[in-house]
Amino acid sequence: MSFAAFVFDAYGTLFDVHSAVRRHAAAAGPDGQALSELWRAKQLEYSWVRSLMGNYRDFWQLTVEALDYALAVYPSVDPGLKDRLLESYWKIDCYPEVPAVLKNLKAQGARIAILSNGSPDMLKAAVGKAALETVIDDIFSVDAVKTFKTSPAVYDIVTTQYRLYPDAVSFQSSNRWDIAGATKFGFRTVWINRANRPEEYADFGPSLILPSLESL
Repeated sequence: MSFAAFVFDAYGTLFDVHSAVRRHAAAAGPDGQALSELWRAKQLEYSWVRSLMGNYRDFWQLTVEALDYALAVYPSVDPGLKDRLLESYWKIDCYPEVPAVLKNLKAQGARIAILSNGSPDMLKAAVGKAALETVIDDIFSVDAVKTFKTSPAVYDIVTTQYRLYPDAVSFQSSNRWDIAGATKFGFRTVWINRANRPEEYADFGPSLILPSLESL
């Protein structure tokens, strides 16, 4: 089956969210990885809570607040690293297979886009760091609708912009909750299960599960 557009979540799917802390692993010390995991968890939690409250705040601000919390939980990590960690988040690494996969899909004539909770500036910086500007046709941010995934309004950004029915879009995400929301909306979904997590949200299952984007 061919699709008019291949749309990708950004953080955890195209870009390695833990590369920011990993870049400063020596300075962060033994609690660095745990801090990175909590930072990511709180970043997402804050987005969900604010969506439910109807109180939108830019994803970058939530990222800063989540790091503040993680540093408070892990005082062994020097709080003086905060600015360096935040700077690194603007330059997180893409996964190794990403450039080749996106170029191959684009060569087949499909539109290539990002749909992310990230702010426009954050996403532009990540795409630039990975040198993907000529491959990705569009970057869609939730900032356009002032709420976060898994609101249907977020997924509707793509169908409205491209004037497509949902089933003409293949949506890829490493976040199972994101896949559930996109499946409910009507996208064909591919769960990129990089961490080999168990299945959940059984009533909104993906069309395909892959360990990486490589075989997409």
